[in-house]
Amino acid sequence: MFDLADIYGGGAAEIVLGDALREHPEMRPQMVLSSKCGIRQQGVPSADAPYRYDFSADYIVQSCEGSLERMGVDVIDLYLLHRPDYLMNPDEVADAFTRLKSAGKVREFGVSNFRPSQVTLLQQACPMPLTVNQVEISLLKLDPFDDGTLDQCLCEKITPMAWSPLSGGHLADSAPIDRSLPEYSRRSTLRKTLDGIARSHSTSRSVAALAWLLKHPAGIVPIIGSTDVANIQASARAADLELGREEWYRLMEAGRGERLP
Repeated sequence: MFDLADIYGGGAAEIVLGDALREHPEMRPQMVLSSKCGIRQQGVPSADAPYRYDFSADYIVQSCEGSLERMGVDVIDLYLLHRPDYLMNPDEVADAFTRLKSAGKVREFGVSNFRPSQVTLLQQACPMPLTVNQVEISLLKLDPFDDGTLDQCLCEKITPMAWSPLSGGHLADSAPIDRSLPEYSRRSTLRKTLDGIARSHSTSRSVAALAWLLKHPAGIVPIIGSTDVANIQASARAADLELGREEWYRLMEAGRGERLP
């Protein structure tokens, strides 16, 4: 799976992937291609335009067609709304999704960074299922465990995708910890706990952190952001690591920085 968005590099990420597909078209059937839309940059299209979100139907369709052109493909497997638009009209989004689906330009739809209530609101208007909610989840970002996000994913069979599953690299194997951070103590304790569990399984800290996410029954899919091929290959080993329930809760407690209630 390749996770992209129209704003990544101002469209450059989609162009680079498109170049690779044009050189090696045999890769396309082997991948799930995902992209996102809805964030509009400051100064576009007019100089005084603010940074904002836009889920208007025409803009969603226009954004999707732009992504298709940059990647040089006929269809996007998974198309997500990037961040909630405070002016979202669910019926208008449903209209855009229906147009894209009917035209064969998108196979499946989802959202990113949506609260459960926003997912429910949009799903009631959409004739097709929302299949993904991409949110930040890691041992240092535990909100989805308590705010109903993962409960809804289980209930509605929505796949939770975790962006920044290693907390922006803070849980990676070689990342330093800034002692001036207010959360230095919590992060230090968590990394020591992770290292101990990783050693007991003859693996690395980052693999253990990813395996922790994979154990959840909602089927969390971590999005690996590394540009290092060796790190990506190493991360895949998390799929073979089965943490015990006690180990899982030991890490949860360390990530919270306090005992469970």
